[in-house]
Amino acid sequence: MVNDMSGKIEKIELLSPAGDSECLQSAIDFGADAVYLAGKKFGMRTSSANFDMDNLNEAVKKAHARGIKVYLTCNTVPRNNDIDEMPEFLEQAGGCGIDAFILADIGVMKLAQKYAPDVDIHISTQAGVANYQTANVFYEMGAKRVVLAREMTLEEIAQLKTHVPKELEIEAFVHGSMCVSFSGRCLMSSFMTSRDANRGDCAQPCRWKYHIYEENREGQFFPILPDDNGTYLFNSRDLCMIEHIPELVKAGVTSFKIEGRAKSAYYAAVTTNAYRHAIDDYYKLGEEWKLQPWIREELEKISHREYNTGFFFGGEPGQVHSNGGYIRKYDVVAVCDDYSEGNAYITQRNRFFKGDVLDVLPPDGIPFNITVNELFDEYGQAVDVAPHAMQKLVLKSETMLPKGSLLRKKRDLT
Repeated sequence: MVNDMSGKIEKIELLSPAGDSECLQSAIDFGADAVYLAGKKFGMRTSSANFDMDNLNEAVKKAHARGIKVYLTCNTVPRNNDIDEMPEFLEQAGGCGIDAFILADIGVMKLAQKYAPDVDIHISTQAGVANYQTANVFYEMGAKRVVLAREMTLEEIAQLKTHVPKELEIEAFVHGSMCVSFSGRCLMSSFMTSRDANRGDCAQPCRWKYHIYEENREGQFFPILPDDNGTYLFNSRDLCMIEHIPELVKAGVTSFKIEGRAKSAYYAAVTTNAYRHAIDDYYKLGEEWKLQPWIREELEKISHREYNTGFFFGGEPGQVHSNGGYIRKYDVVAVCDDYSEGNAYITQRNRFFKGDVLDVLPPDGIPFNITVNELFDEYGQAVDVAPHAMQKLVLKSETMLPKGSLLRKKRDLT
């Protein structure tokens, strides 16, 4: 375990994605210690809603009121015409009270130190920090934290940790999508779609299906694998380190980062909740720690590709060759807005029926099942089905459903 000079165990930070205000609320409610998000410029995910300065100011207030830190990604590869806008952006973001910038460019780092001197600097995985020499140089330049290259093994991380100052924080991705390129630096999208991945606009061509064509055989394609499906050459599996909390802690990782700023509030809730319980259990049980089965099962209830452990144990994470899509076993059918005297006041998200068994994930994180025995619309009329998205409903339930609970239904995959 990680110890400070007094011998006290340092609590690992759980860092969750917040692509918009709803995702932010999910991360807060389900146990994040910190969130990372982006402004309307210079972040690596333009597909997310992100936060303008007014929204950012409110987000910081909301997070800080719950004791949660806010890190702003400013990690695109800037061009000349971006630099003139950077000082004002950094100064305004710093004025919102953010706790750190996540930066990849040393020029932007110097600007941040000038225009937002009270904001900590975290070095993005986009910088490709894969050795202790580079980590030390960034520390000497003023960085408080380095987000390690995703290609590092646990052994390499442990070695790096012994060669850097104890004050330098080490952050690593522990869950989410992997990129076929080194630490996300890819030009395939730029070449094929004119959408620059290094400026947040990746079209994800690595997830597409490919065949070989021979120029003299027009209209004929040749599958690379001996079947009719071709192959997804670059489609990486998803990272999942939920079963390896002790190894990450012992290697010296001080912040566990969940990928997913372009993903849903439901994804943010489930992943944050799972890692929150796994980490807390580890600090309660120490060497006796064993992952509770329900925690691992939770990660099967979100959309994901086949899981693996990335590069942490050496080798390669591998590709998903059979298809380009996600595994999706559950749908969120409603969110609980309030509960009183046996009535759960819910907002519908996907269709469900009277008689369905629903899987409930409350903000305290322990899932349980309820059966839909009685269901009423907003006019008090009994209904047998909830077919309309965002419809307000009343669900009779002897079991209390805390505000913010997510109601899920297992898909029929037969």
